[in-house]
Amino acid sequence: MTPRAVTGFGVASALGVGRAEFVAGLRAGTLPRTMGTDVQTFDASRYPQLREGARIAEVRGFDATRYLGDKGLRPLDRLTKLLIVSARLALEDAGLKAGGTWADATGRGDGARPWPERVGLVVSNAYGSLEAIHELHRVALLEDARYINPSRFPLTVSNSAAGYASIWEDLRAVNVTVSDGNCGALDAVACADVLLGGERAEALLVGGVEAMSEGLFVALDRLGATGASPAAEPRAGAVLGEGAALAVLETSAAAHARGAQVLAEVIGYGTSFAAPAREASLVHASPEALARAIEAALSDAGVAARDVDVVVSGASGLRAFDSAELGAIGRTLGDEACVVAPKRALGETLGAGGAMGMLSAIAYLRDEARSHVVRGTLRAKVRTALVTSLGYYGNASALVMRAA
Repeated sequence: MTPRAVTGFGVASALGVGRAEFVAGLRAGTLPRTMGTDVQTFDASRYPQLREGARIAEVRGFDATRYLGDKGLRPLDRLTKLLIVSARLALEDAGLKAGGTWADATGRGDGARPWPERVGLVVSNAYGSLEAIHELHRVALLEDARYINPSRFPLTVSNSAAGYASIWEDLRAVNVTVSDGNCGALDAVACADVLLGGERAEALLVGGVEAMSEGLFVALDRLGATGASPAAEPRAGAVLGEGAALAVLETSAAAHARGAQVLAEVIGYGTSFAAPAREASLVHASPEALARAIEAALSDAGVAARDVDVVVSGASGLRAFDSAELGAIGRTLGDEACVVAPKRALGETLGAGGAMGMLSAIAYLRDEARSHVVRGTLRAKVRTALVTSLGYYGNASALVMRAA
C-alpha cells in the first residue's frame, strides 16, 4: 500500500470520549469500569452471569447531545450516535473542522473542490444493526407488526450508521461500510488506501464502531465468550466492549498542502484466511492465517521482523484465540517481541477492535503510553508498530504503522 498520513482521530470508548481521555486512560493502564450488574445499556438484573464475573466495558455516561446538540438525535440508535460523535471529533482533531463547521470552505484556496466534497468515510461494524433488529422483532413478536416504529427501520441496515454520519458531518465523498468481524476495521484501511489511490477522496475517516446491546450480550454469552471469573488468569472469556474509533487518513500531498500535523503513518497491510479442519466447524482460531497476514503486512511495508518495536494485539481474554494470536506473533517475530493488549482496558469491541488498536498504536508511537504489556519488554523508543486482528472464522489481518 501507499504510505498514508494519519492526521487526527476521534474515539468514544470505555476509556472515555476524545483523544485526550483515550490516551490518558492508556497511559494510566486503566481497566474496565463496568462490572457486575452495573450496566447502562440494558437491564442486566436478570442475568446472574453478570454477578458471577462476566464483564462489560461500556462508554459510561455517553451523551451525544454534549457534542451534537439536542436536535435530530431521537430517531438514532446508540451505534449511530457513537459513530457521529467520533466522526466530529476526528474532523476537529485533524483540523478539518472547528466547532462543527468546516475550517475552510474552499480548502487550499487553489481552485480545489470544497472540503466536504473531498472527505469520505470507510467504517466497519460486525453486528451494528443488531439492536434495531432485536427491537423491531420484539415488537412484531410480542405485540403486532403494525406497532413497529418506521423511523427505526432504516437502522436495521448495516451501513445505516455510516450513512447518517456522512449526512450529519456533510461528508460528500465516498461512503463505504466493511463487514468482516474483528478484522473489519483493519480491512477498512486497505479499502481506504485503494479509494485514496483512485482519487475518490483526499481524506477519509477510517475505523469501526460497535454498540453494546442486550441481544449482543446474550448471543456472545451463550457462545461462551464471556468470563465466569474476573480473577482468573488467563480468563476464558473476553471483556465485552463497545465504542467507535476513527482515524483521518490523507494522502501525503493533501496533508502537506494544508499544513496538517501528522500523528503517524500507515505503511503496510496484510490479510489471510484458513478454512477449518472440519467442514462442520465455523468458529475457529487460525494462527496460520495470522502468521501469513503478518508476513504479508511486513513485506508490504518493507519492514523486517526485528524492526517491529511493539505489537498491538487483539488479545481480549478468549483463551483459545489469545493463544493462537500470541503463537502466530511468536512464530513470525520471535518470542521476545513486545506484545501489548489494550483490549484489557477497551474490551472486545468487535468491528471497532482493529481501529481501537490503530489508535492505541499511535499512542505507543508518540510515547504517550507504555501499559498493558503481556509479553516481552517495550523498547525505549517505539518507531514501528504492528497491529494484529484474529477473526472468529479463520480470517486474520495485520497493519504496520510507523512514527511520523
